[in-house]
Amino acid sequence: MSDITSQDEKSHQATVLIVDDVAQNLMVLSEVLRDDYRVMVANSGERALNLIESGRVPDIILLDVMMPGIDGYEVLSRLKKMPIAEHIPVIFVTAKNQVMDEAKGLHLGAVDYISKPINPRLLLLRVKAHLASKAYAESQRDRAVKLEEMVIQRTHEIRSLQDVTILALSSMAETRDNETGNHILRTQRYVRAIAEEMSTLYQMQDRLTPVYIDRLFKSAPLHDIGKVGIPDHILLKPGPLTPEEFEIMKTHTTIGYQALVRAERSIGVDLEFLDCAKEIALSHQEKWDGSGYPQGLVGEDIPLSARLMAVADVYDALISRRVYKPPFSHEKALSIMLEGRGTHFDPLVLDAFLAIEDKIIAIAASYNDE
Repeated sequence: MSDITSQDEKSHQATVLIVDDVAQNLMVLSEVLRDDYRVMVANSGERALNLIESGRVPDIILLDVMMPGIDGYEVLSRLKKMPIAEHIPVIFVTAKNQVMDEAKGLHLGAVDYISKPINPRLLLLRVKAHLASKAYAESQRDRAVKLEEMVIQRTHEIRSLQDVTILALSSMAETRDNETGNHILRTQRYVRAIAEEMSTLYQMQDRLTPVYIDRLFKSAPLHDIGKVGIPDHILLKPGPLTPEEFEIMKTHTTIGYQALVRAERSIGVDLEFLDCAKEIALSHQEKWDGSGYPQGLVGEDIPLSARLMAVADVYDALISRRVYKPPFSHEKALSIMLEGRGTHFDPLVLDAFLAIEDKIIAIAASYNDE
């Protein structure tokens, strides 16, 4: 008999690999199995492993223990380390019938242990049972993979919906003031760039994680959502606001915050992705020295997300054309902001902003309003 042969080419049948160094044993087992299964045989552990590595992967393996070269236990150990073979059920068929022998085989991962001489009917029943178990396990693994793919797809859809919702809401506010142009796109990228720079600082590594920075980036466009509640004659006024008008303008922070809170309450779920958005909408006009609004928060009582947004928002307002002023140069904007270090702005945030001046200039150029 040749070392490796195949019998019964009916493709719908399961394939059994018989591994035994005794030709007589290979013939007997083949006779028992060939009416119901395709049969492959190998007369050594090495040849069995080579067969599988070449891509001829069986559905189940009948494996002798005592063989020259590598024994059945070693063959099984190697199979379990092969990705294409780790799930193939292995039944030891051997003359070693001591309890400790069987225990060792099962411990290594065999699904069954049959002593020689074999009972043909019993062998067929056990092969059938383990093939059925393998088919069920494979169906469960396939189901798990499909469920994971569905979860990934659904998660992507939800995140995309969140992104679209945020952009739609922020665009609503921006349409009230056409002169703001690409303000949303620029400020959210400023915020991300500053946060990434600050994340290299030891004291910020635990706070400014990649996940949190991504949340900041997506939430930043909602900083002025409350402007939808400001009357046009104030929002679009081409000159300075009166004290009374400015008090009304200041309410855009609380209007935006309350709108986001109401949206959460309406669905009865706290949405983590809106936490930053609420902080930014309410507090991005706060100042480091406590002279900002609406709550007059001081220093680190101001949420970090709002401190980041304050720097990004003021810089972009300074370099942009508005109905009440021409655009300032980058240098002029920086000089104004430096005057506000430690009063208007968190020094740590402003220093990070200054450290990435080239990136800021590049963002402004890439999303200019021309």
